[in-house]
Amino acid sequence: MDSDRPSWAYFQYKETLVSKQTQELNVQGMSCQHCVHAVKTSVSALAGVDSVDVSLEKKLVTVGFDPGKTSLQSIENAIEDEGYSVVHSS
Repeated sequence: MDSDRPSWAYFQYKETLVSKQTQELNVQGMSCQHCVHAVKTSVSALAGVDSVDVSLEKKLVTVGFDPGKTSLQSIENAIEDEGYSVVHSS
């Protein structure tokens, strides 16, 4: 632990790291770089989202986010609002 920081700052920082979640979503309807940009822009605008990676070839969107600030449902809604479909495996 850094002796220049109060101990509560370390625990607050550690708590932040633990709360991050990464989710892969199967997204249908993407066919070009415009689609990639639209999804990235829409999802990145949500509070708590810190990374968005879109694979056009695999039709996957990988999102790193803080579930305390946004929900998986909000991320799915942002993608669907752009005109794409999130497909859930059964």
